[in-house]
Amino acid sequence: MRYALLVQGGPYSRQAAHSALRFGEAAIARGHRLETVFFYHDGVYNAARLAAPPQDEPHLVDRFRALHDTHGTQLKVCIAAGLRRGLLDEREAARHGKQGHSLEAPFELTGLGQLIDAGLSHDRLITFSP
Repeated sequence: MRYALLVQGGPYSRQAAHSALRFGEAAIARGHRLETVFFYHDGVYNAARLAAPPQDEPHLVDRFRALHDTHGTQLKVCIAAGLRRGLLDEREAARHGKQGHSLEAPFELTGLGQLIDAGLSHDRLITFSP
């Protein structure tokens, strides 16, 4: 089965992001495909380049990136929610005259059309909200 996940919770404030990550890893372990994770609302903080959690806590940014590196999972971030919360890729940082960027690669800024596409093109779209 082809899954897409919608993550609306921040990485360490609620359980949503951690539950989404564990669900995705478990689905892959059972032979399913996790093709897309879409981050929306405070879920965009899961793509923060400068995230540095304590060493005894899971590094969610690294674990989501590992899904991309190992299984080709697309990591999409709502551009409007990201910009409101200070997450910019290099292109948006230049466009807004900012000195640096704060979005971790391979996460990519994209629009809500990509979320709609994920809902239409995958077998299941599962939402993880706070």
